[in-house]
Amino acid sequence: MHSNKRYLIELCTAAGLIVAPFVLPHLGFAPNTVNRILVWGLFGIGFDILFGFTGLLSFGQSAFYGTGGFVAAWLLTRAGYPDVFSALVIGMVAAAAVGYLVGLIALRRTGIYFAMITVAIAEVFFFVEFNPLSDFTGGENGLPGVPTPSFNLGFTTLHFTTGWSLYQFLAVCYFVGIVIALRIVRSPVGAVLSAIRDNPLRAQAVGHNIHGYKLTAFVIAAAYAGFAGGLLGVMQAFMPPDAFMFDTSGQLVMQTAIGGTGTLFGPLLGAAIWLFLQDFLQSAFHLGAAWKLVLGLVFVILVVFLRKGIIGGIKDLYDLATGAKKKRETTEAEALADFKEPAGSSDIIAPHKREGDRSSGPILQATGLTKRYGGLIANSDINFTVNHGELRGVIGPNGAGKSTFFKMLTCEIPPSSGTILFEGRDITGKSVTDACQLGLTKSYQVNQLFTNLTVRQNLTVAVLADLRGKFKLDMFRDPQSILGLKEQVEQTLHLVRLTNRVDTKVSDLAYGEKRRLEIGLALATRPSLLLLDEPLAGMSPQERVETVKLLKSISKGRTMIVIDHDMDALFELAERVTVLQEGRVLVEGTPEEIKGNAAVQEAYLGGMHEEVH
Repeated sequence: MHSNKRYLIELCTAAGLIVAPFVLPHLGFAPNTVNRILVWGLFGIGFDILFGFTGLLSFGQSAFYGTGGFVAAWLLTRAGYPDVFSALVIGMVAAAAVGYLVGLIALRRTGIYFAMITVAIAEVFFFVEFNPLSDFTGGENGLPGVPTPSFNLGFTTLHFTTGWSLYQFLAVCYFVGIVIALRIVRSPVGAVLSAIRDNPLRAQAVGHNIHGYKLTAFVIAAAYAGFAGGLLGVMQAFMPPDAFMFDTSGQLVMQTAIGGTGTLFGPLLGAAIWLFLQDFLQSAFHLGAAWKLVLGLVFVILVVFLRKGIIGGIKDLYDLATGAKKKRETTEAEALADFKEPAGSSDIIAPHKREGDRSSGPILQATGLTKRYGGLIANSDINFTVNHGELRGVIGPNGAGKSTFFKMLTCEIPPSSGTILFEGRDITGKSVTDACQLGLTKSYQVNQLFTNLTVRQNLTVAVLADLRGKFKLDMFRDPQSILGLKEQVEQTLHLVRLTNRVDTKVSDLAYGEKRRLEIGLALATRPSLLLLDEPLAGMSPQERVETVKLLKSISKGRTMIVIDHDMDALFELAERVTVLQEGRVLVEGTPEEIKGNAAVQEAYLGGMHEEVH
């Protein structure tokens, strides 16, 4: 983001909040409605970080909304706590703490199971509020008498009472909330959250502790919910028990979807439409409880026709008007035209994790590696050693157990028995994240990319894992201030020949370019040992020739293991070749030895050559 545009969103938000009290009354908005919109908007910011940016759909936000609200209200009404603002902060901290504990349970599952756990947890909180804790929460009566904030400045005291007077306090709270959220989503943590939303498996494989980051997003969402819950009590001078109801969570999800997810402002816009229509339908048409039916229909229509919400729809219209959507998927010919070797790129040697490490002797030793799935044996008693600086090929007919073998080497799956030593360290049973952090990583047979991000953003996510480690809470840091980040991204772009496509969305790349980016994601983590799983899969003959050249240039000063079905390309690349058959090592040797080996011809090559002749 350019420095002159950097704070444009914050300035526009501040201007909008200042102008709102002068404009909105003319549009039929009552001050109380506007205040409710701000509270829902603030509530929704945290939810949007969780759902829109991290891809975790929670139906349990009412639990944290209610927790923060009731802790603040109890302090101010029953405990005689004097200061409104610090009570709101205490409520927020309580909600964040509860969010942390709930997150530890809920995040053990993904997808629909995660959503179901959050529903169950919200129901548990609702029950607890009404029964065991009713002495504290007032049960179905709630907690009346919540005071409004006032600030003693020494020479005068500011009182925020109701209506437009309270709006000033709520507007400042919302503004601070949006500024913090913008800093979070622009930070390295924000980049990792977006990667997790797109492809959690790959975010893990490039070296990020995705559970830690998901839990972080969950706690942030809980903190926003808790603070908004406290503001609800202050605004109504009464903390209502329905804050804990499932209806509250459902309404939040719908408002965010109407406004647009992944925008931070979507919940505010969704709340404005929702609450305005609610007031309008009830007062103008005297619909009573039937307003929910009409609002439900409006929601269905908006979601069907504006899948990215109203803000997403406005952005698409803007792109259409400015011609920004002309970026289409490139053809193979155009992709190959872009595949020019940048000047001096042949001299670039991709850096490794540990510079100046020993460069001889074994880098990887697998002993007795076996993998059983019930009665099926995928790999049996494999002994496999690769030396520093070697380019090893692995071949074998379909069903030989190559993919399972690779997954064990990169710690994606644990072996049933056997050990794996990497640079003298036992990594058997470690996680794929830890293996990547040590300098052992792979590119995938089927592209595993962050499809909704650009080429630069994809590589940035991988480089961040290398430079920051697997988990770091630098939520307010500018990624550009990280030493070496830009240089490492640029270097990887040069290595995989994608300098012309740097700001292109991955979904708009040609297939060959996606394959190169797939290799680039693995390279960006500066691996000491790079495993390539069928890097030539699905390529045209011309793309194969170019990619073999690319692999040769990448292999300079690096240790690599390559599996591929393209025998000619593999024999051209590899110094030694290991042949697997039926989950065992059949033979190992130089390409010439393998070509002339009778057992290999019998198992693999012979049949193929006979078909050709």
